Amino acid sequence: MKQQKGFTLIELIVVIVILGILAATAVPKFASLARDARIATLNGAKGSLAGAAAMAHGKYLAAATPPLTVTYEGATITFATVFVSGYPKADAGLAAAAGLTTADFVIVAPSDAAGVTKPVTSATQTAFVPNSVSGTPAGLTCYVMYTEPVSATDAPVITVVTTTC
Repeated sequence: MKQQKGFTLIELIVVIVILGILAATAVPKFASLARDARIATLNGAKGSLAGAAAMAHGKYLAAATPPLTVTYEGATITFATVFVSGYPKADAGLAAAAGLTTADFVIVAPSDAAGVTKPVTSATQTAFVPNSVSGTPAGLTCYVMYTEPVSATDAPVITVVTTTC
């Protein structure tokens, strides 16, 4: 009699059960990585905004006559005029200088009313919502916001909100 080789039904079921257990433990970890990636993206955007604001402020302070605008790599930064602090205005020029584009973020312009998918901004604020949560309610509480200085001696405030990232 010729003997056949192969797996028994019990061995196959055991392998399927083990794969199921591994999948059940791995899926939550991958879901957590997406949240961590969005938070890291927002922290990177915060650093980029802070760097662009600091460079513009340095150029403003170094100028013999304070300029109304400066240009960095083709992006024109306009200085805030509400309080003459030498820091950038919350506008598209700052976003471009910081390297924050619509390829990665939904840019919420100053004085934009809140919606179901984006935060509200005042006339001196701009927000950046990651494209991965834009168009969803998570966009309301997963963003970075740049706020112009509130006095001539203050620095801008850059806030990262990660509640529902």
